[in-house]
Amino acid sequence: MKLMHAELAKTIPGPRTTENDPDPVAVVKYFAGAWTWYATEYDPDQRLFFGRVDGFESELGYFGLAELEDARGPQGLRVERDLYFRPTRLSEIPRA
Repeated sequence: MKLMHAELAKTIPGPRTTENDPDPVAVVKYFAGAWTWYATEYDPDQRLFFGRVDGFESELGYFGLAELEDARGPQGLRVERDLYFRPTRLSEIPRA
């Protein structure tokens, strides 16, 4: 499965567009094992997301599309995009 495609990229706000929003909307969710990435912004030129990462702890920050494409979870499973995820405010998503 392709993690990003042109139509999906159009639905994610651009860089720094949600920085003044105290509760931005996660538009897309990626997961592998115990790690989950929720993207609230995407820069297609740099292939860079901003959003929440849930792993050993929960934090806001940047993560790259290449990083997701190269990452492997348990038993070497690749990162997947949650096809059933609907845009959701970060405050409504339980933390890891």
